[in-house]
Amino acid sequence: MPSSTPITRRLRIGVDVGGTNTDGVVLDPSRASEPDRGIIAWHKAATTANPSAGIANAITTMFASASPKISSEDIASVTIGTTHFVNAVVERDASRLSKVAAIRLSGPFSKHAPPCVDWPEDIRNIVLGYYALVKGGLEVDGELISDIDEAEIIAECRKIKEQGITSVVVNGVFSPIDTIEKQEERAAEIIKREIPGCDVVCSKEVANLGFLERENAAVLNASILPFARRTIRSFQKPVRDLGINCPVFITQNDGTVLSGEMAARLPIKTFSSGPTNSMRGAAFLLQGQETDTKTDGQAMMVVDIGGTTTDVGLLLPNGFPRQQAAYSDLAGVRMNFSCPDIKSIGLGGGSIVRKGPTLAIGPDSVGYKLTTEAYVFGGKTLTTTDCATLAEPSLNIGDNNLVKGALTEEETAQFKAIVQEKLEKIVDTMKTSPEDLSVVLVGGGAIIAPNQLKGASKVLKPKWSEVANAIGAAIARVSAVVDTIRSTETQTTPQLLEEISKEVVDKTVEAGASRDSVKVVEIETLPLQYVANMTRFIVRAAGDFDFSRTTTTSETSNDELDAEIDDQESLPRDKRSSSKQEDEQTVDIATYKPNVRNRIWYITEIDLSWISTGCYILGTGGGGSPYPHMILLRELLRAGAVVRVVSPADVPDHAAVGCGGGAGSPTVSIEKLQGDEMMDAQRELYKICDTRATHMIALEIGGGNGLQGLTLGASSNMDLPCVDGDWMGRAYPTKWQTTPVVFNERQPIWSPICIADGNGNVVVMPKASSDRQVERIMRAALSQMGSQVAAAEPPVTGAEMKRWVVDNTISQAWWIGRAVARARQEHCIDTLGETIIEECGGASAGKILFKGKIVGVERTLRMGHVYGECIIDGTDDFVGRIKIPFKNENIAAIRIPEGGRGESGGLEKQEDVLAIVPDLVCVIDAQNGEAIGTPEYRYGLLVVVLGIVASDKWTGSERGIEIGGPKAFGFGHLEYEPLGRFVKPVSVIDEFDGSLR
Repeated sequence: MPSSTPITRRLRIGVDVGGTNTDGVVLDPSRASEPDRGIIAWHKAATTANPSAGIANAITTMFASASPKISSEDIASVTIGTTHFVNAVVERDASRLSKVAAIRLSGPFSKHAPPCVDWPEDIRNIVLGYYALVKGGLEVDGELISDIDEAEIIAECRKIKEQGITSVVVNGVFSPIDTIEKQEERAAEIIKREIPGCDVVCSKEVANLGFLERENAAVLNASILPFARRTIRSFQKPVRDLGINCPVFITQNDGTVLSGEMAARLPIKTFSSGPTNSMRGAAFLLQGQETDTKTDGQAMMVVDIGGTTTDVGLLLPNGFPRQQAAYSDLAGVRMNFSCPDIKSIGLGGGSIVRKGPTLAIGPDSVGYKLTTEAYVFGGKTLTTTDCATLAEPSLNIGDNNLVKGALTEEETAQFKAIVQEKLEKIVDTMKTSPEDLSVVLVGGGAIIAPNQLKGASKVLKPKWSEVANAIGAAIARVSAVVDTIRSTETQTTPQLLEEISKEVVDKTVEAGASRDSVKVVEIETLPLQYVANMTRFIVRAAGDFDFSRTTTTSETSNDELDAEIDDQESLPRDKRSSSKQEDEQTVDIATYKPNVRNRIWYITEIDLSWISTGCYILGTGGGGSPYPHMILLRELLRAGAVVRVVSPADVPDHAAVGCGGGAGSPTVSIEKLQGDEMMDAQRELYKICDTRATHMIALEIGGGNGLQGLTLGASSNMDLPCVDGDWMGRAYPTKWQTTPVVFNERQPIWSPICIADGNGNVVVMPKASSDRQVERIMRAALSQMGSQVAAAEPPVTGAEMKRWVVDNTISQAWWIGRAVARARQEHCIDTLGETIIEECGGASAGKILFKGKIVGVERTLRMGHVYGECIIDGTDDFVGRIKIPFKNENIAAIRIPEGGRGESGGLEKQEDVLAIVPDLVCVIDAQNGEAIGTPEYRYGLLVVVLGIVASDKWTGSERGIEIGGPKAFGFGHLEYEPLGRFVKPVSVIDEFDGSLR
């Protein structure tokens, strides 16, 4: 078929294979600025059981309808977006998910949190077939934890082979920075040799730092591989059959593309590409258009209404969607690769409408059966499409006569009001400020949406919006990222950034981009606490595909494609899991009561989850994420361990209250998961310490250490009750910033002390001249022990504990975590900050300091601690800008004068300080209520900044303010001004003790 305009390979085809519809577009990017946006042809049809037929039909139809006519020689690329892979996981479809074996190269670490430990049980049972922990892994500085043992891996391969498993994941500690030892790659070669024909996924290929989350992503990726290969072959075949000799790409989560071959190896990177494609397509359709004087050049809300759901995301001015925070969740599985921040509701063009006293819409849908089930198409199910046609006959969908009389005028008005309310509510949830902004409606179901929405300055339905997802696929670019840790001892940060930027550009070119078009689009530097001269660098680049480098879909022949493709409809459907996705534990939060008997609180999984959430918020940005420690303790509970908490007031004066916790870099703790070092340190301590503990207490309630008193006290460990309190009431960066040191009744408090690294190395300090020297010596050893150790501190008497303790902080964490869980359950995250303040004593004990978006982060490393500053622009009723200086933990919240700079110092007035240590400055994610630690601060996150009054154990003396106040952090020019009046946290034991009733 000759082209009327013979320009070789100028056109791009985008196809989106959704659960309801398959959409297509043929686009000429060189004409993007013209009124027709360069769109030569488009197509929308119901998705077929065999996606190959649907893609072939879409392309054939577009070729036939294009004017002027186009030829296969004109096509530069075919890019396909699909929900097939993510649907297989969400639906728990055992016919599309393969059993996986996981081999960890972790040495003595991570054994208390086995693979898939935090997955919902139903999907874990489908996917995880076997796992083993073997020698291997690196320290953060590249030193070996241990080398891999080939004989050990061979022995595990025999067991995997016996079980008939042919998909294997290899996950090594700190593997993303392993460029020399290449342990994962070496292990993979052994596995491939021992199990011929098996799929081996190296975790470093799939995701970055974060051991559990990277492994989760790699296991899901491995499970979907056989199905992904078949599916992608089924995508490539119709392109080849139609004589189109060009690359076939698959879109990935960030709005860029993977080659078909790469997508067949890493299908997980496509899981969230559908919403991203729609948003990128919306940006393309609106470029150069008049939107609104108030929002032009600003973020826009994209509302993508499909057949079953409405997906809403915020489109940033750079044309890419706002991303989620550090972690993402898919079907209950926690992962650490970037995904668009999308909220979904069960509202689409195929949503079922039920009549009754009040009209009900969805969330169930007829989906792809819309064209046979809906009234307007001769079906017998009332859908939103039918009701929209009744409300607006000019839509001209199907046969209007078939739907007449289905709703009364009153019910039609009610339908319109319900749809409008649902859309307004979800748009409002995603907004970053109360200001109106433009809302862009896309997707085939956009016909059901009104032309005006509260909170929208303008509702836009651009031409071709129904195929925005296919347009987004067609215009997708190529990207790459380098996430690495490098030494700054011999090279400066700018020199290293220059090197890494060259690496990521080369990586992007290798992925298919033309070198001239590649630009570095994101740079993040994260100096590591307690790790000498080491910084984490995250650099991302993107560019346009270089079409001159390849002209073929793949090297696979047509015969091979035919042999490898299975008709998806012929897959045995009875293999689908009968289990439905369930929450980890369903509970009525409003009526839940903890198990308190005879003044002893017995911790449950629900309690643990809430305490963990509260600990991170009380960490004031530091202390490290409690998540891996929560998983460890949850496994102890599930194995039958009993964890007890007692009130400080109930501890006898003669008791011996022991303590233990972790010290080191949070970056290390998310990668090198805890082994037996906590108990090792305790055992070694009591070899030199005469007094044995009768109770345990947390060193600090903030961050991961907030759970260590509970873990050590568990019946399967030391079998001791844990005191409801701690020595900080928050997180502080040093051991001498603790309340026993504030009271100064004896010196030193923290000697003798023992630290253990979990890898056979133990340091015991029987004697020290001061608590500051304990800290200095311990930190020096820490840097040589993998930058992460467990410490065991000597017991104090019960009488001393009662004088020094910050009371009821486990209870305080519980109340805070309960508030977060309830806000999520009741969908009122927008008022969560106020609720947390109420749980901490009310308006006199804290306040909302600020709400806004992080617009800048600077970090530097000094003496093992990360110093830095976070800049936040106000949203909602908060105007202006604040800065939060931090030293591992947040130090203060300080208003920046209008026109002022964000750097530390240079304040003109004391009243510019909104809150300062020892009061707590806590930053939480405005979208989910989770705490955001200082290592997780990054541009674009929406946050709420809380101020909570510190315990009077800090503020009741000049020494307390000196040790825990601004001067201790180098802010000697500022004086501590109390944020309010301290209110002692309510004791869960006092509140719920059943023996008192």
